[in-house]
Amino acid sequence: MRLTPLAYLSSYVLSLLGNSIAAIALPLIVLQTTGSALGAGIVAAATAIPAVIAGLAMGVVIDRINRRTSSVITDLISAASIAALPIVDLISGLSIGWFVLFGIIGSLGDVPGMTARETLLPAVVRHSGVSAERLIGLREALGAVALLIGPAIAGVLITALDGSTVLWITAGTSFAAALITLLIPHRVGRIAEEPLDAPTVSSWGQLRDGWRALTSNRFLLAVTTISLLAVTVLAALQGLVLPVYFTVIEQPGLLGFVLSALAVGMLVGAGVFAALGQGVSRRIWFAVGMIGTTAGFALIAWLPSPAVVFAGAVVVGAASGVLNSVLGVLLIERIPDALRGRVLSSQNAIMTLAAPAGIMAAALLVEYATLELAAAVIASLWIVALIVGLASRSLRTLDAEPSNPEEVDPDAQQ
Repeated sequence: MRLTPLAYLSSYVLSLLGNSIAAIALPLIVLQTTGSALGAGIVAAATAIPAVIAGLAMGVVIDRINRRTSSVITDLISAASIAALPIVDLISGLSIGWFVLFGIIGSLGDVPGMTARETLLPAVVRHSGVSAERLIGLREALGAVALLIGPAIAGVLITALDGSTVLWITAGTSFAAALITLLIPHRVGRIAEEPLDAPTVSSWGQLRDGWRALTSNRFLLAVTTISLLAVTVLAALQGLVLPVYFTVIEQPGLLGFVLSALAVGMLVGAGVFAALGQGVSRRIWFAVGMIGTTAGFALIAWLPSPAVVFAGAVVVGAASGVLNSVLGVLLIERIPDALRGRVLSSQNAIMTLAAPAGIMAAALLVEYATLELAAAVIASLWIVALIVGLASRSLRTLDAEPSNPEEVDPDAQQ
């Protein structure tokens, strides 16, 4: 494989691996430092809104500067915000205030970094000659590996290292991701220059243009709806319904295996798509992903036994691996390049709010109704996504020529 796609995939995996380690390690470190479960909740809540605002605002910036540069900068911000915590711990000790402060600073790199890397992907496809189906399938499969091994690495590091020392590892992965991204030629991330006579638009106007492009395009609106419901349902099941279920049956240690089952399924689904994606109609891939996800959520929400829950997680993972891959290919083709950063940043900002909203809804249902009803109601939300996916006219013809085709650079050697 050429250097450009290899560097892109390597930086993506390192960044995701660091995030998966931090997702396990950071709440535990906050808990160990403050001695309060409320402290971990305060840190999460205090950084959520800044992350959404930063994600939206940085979309405008990403559409203005070289996209390789924006990806490097956001990774460096993430690395610095995490590395600052063990430094402060050595100097004066940590408190909730420090976690909140550097969490807010890190929000300038997290959602924007995700957006920056996604906006760079079409250029990597165009300059490398690797098909979008293969590259995105490989990305999703490697991402599943990172999600599979990340929690295990976090567990080992927390056991072997003291306190906040483990955060040096997560900061190092973000820093390494930034360095590897620099291996991608600068010209790959270059954005098209606007004509000299183009009217000047304010930053607010540019942000509004990106939001309008997202909400007025039926295809993008349908895809965003599906993705929003997927994140909401999965977060609610994984973040509250299943923890309560495994606690009730007195087997809380099995909860971690759900994430492993999801990751294994994603690895299989995305791997199959990477190998066979170009040989099968995208509509078929899309239908398989939608129907498979429905079946998997139904198995999980049934809650008959841990074995069935694990099986449902594998099915959801495999179907999601296929669905995420085919939607990723379509988004490369259907989003105008000049608006890519703003459209994707709007999508990612919405997804950032979807997970806590799903968890809160599940918590209310469990508190005031029953666990079984909560599982059924949350899973039934996906029926809306299934109807949108299979009935929407904008998603019926997925193999047609894209409206803004991007040709492969035949002279690219990277």
